[in-house]
Formats: sequence, structure tokens, C-alpha cells
Amino acid sequence: MNMLIASGTPLFILQGGGAGGLGTFLPLILIFGIFYFLIIRPQQKKQRLAQKEREEMLTALKSGDKVVTTGGIYGTIVAVKDTSPPTVQLRIAQSVSVEVLRTAIAGQQGAEIKEVEVVK
Repeated sequence: MNMLIASGTPLFILQGGGAGGLGTFLPLILIFGIFYFLIIRPQQKKQRLAQKEREEMLTALKSGDKVVTTGGIYGTIVAVKDTSPPTVQLRIAQSVSVEVLRTAIAGQQGAEIKEVEVVK
């Protein structure tokens, strides 16, 4: 039996014996679906929850809170300004205050972090 037609095209391609398009990609689609439901979707939920908690923490900031900025500066909030953009005024040392964006606050100081005493 001759497997080639005069044009040089294999006979099984002309007869439709090759693998179908969906049949070729079905395993890849299934693997992506498994990855999505086991890895990607739970991670997105965690990120949304962490973002919501951060936004709540930033809106709950008030005078007297001890915080850390994203730059690593420890300070105490002196004033909260709800201007555009919202800022807070931090006291970082005696008679030294800086104004930073509210979004630059990384978090509140925990109980395990002690304030550094100034050596005289």
C-alpha cells in the first residue's frame, strides 16, 4: 500500500487520522485547571485578605500610635492629616518630626520591639 499521494502528502493526514486540536491540548488544559484551583486561586484570596487588613490598619491610625515606615524608620504618630494625599506626621526623635504618606507606613510596632533610648 502506498502511503504517499503524488503530491507528497502523507495519506493519514488527508484521511483525518492525525490527532485532533482539542485532543492535543486537553492534558495541558487540565493541568492548568488543577494549578489554578490548587495554587493560583488560594494565593489570590490570601493577597486580597492581606490587602484588606492593611487598608483597615492604615485607616485606623491615630495620634500616639508607634509605627514603622517602609523605609525602616521607627516613630510615633503626632498628627493624622486627611488631605489629598493622606499623610501622617511622625516624631522620630526629640523635636524631630517628618511628614510621610499614610501608605508609607509598613505597620505598627509590635510588643517585642522596644523603643531605643537616647544616650546622653
